[in-house]
Amino acid sequence: MNFLDTWRKRHGTARGFAVYAADGADQEGIAELLSECELLRARVKQYGLELDDSPASLEALDQLPPRWRDDPDDLEGREELPWLGNDAGLYLGTVVVRTVPGAHWHLWPNGQPVVVLASGRDLDVVKAGHDWVATGAPELSQVYAEASEL
Repeated sequence: MNFLDTWRKRHGTARGFAVYAADGADQEGIAELLSECELLRARVKQYGLELDDSPASLEALDQLPPRWRDDPDDLEGREELPWLGNDAGLYLGTVVVRTVPGAHWHLWPNGQPVVVLASGRDLDVVKAGHDWVATGAPELSQVYAEASEL
């Protein structure tokens, strides 16, 4: 579509993920929504990896060959990168929330989900996911290790 091609040239591809919820919204429901990560789960299943929401699965993700970065001419893969980055970040956040004591999801006023650690520090997991998909660094397991120490 010419409109989309022109828009993307001016604005770039979408980056980020927003969730809006009413005050007092069901936190478990929001956590469940954020943990779906369907695209990431489908892509890694092609490698025989089943994501089980554990820190070990983050290490396994870090070991996958980054085929999405191997072929810059793959238009479908390039268009998928922002969504894959969102899912990688949301999966990282899911693992942190489910395994690090005191960690929980929080929605910034702009709808961006972040993980708040027991220390009060906000962890921008979506940004970490985008960085990991684009460059492989920082590794998801490294971000998890730092979050679990705080």
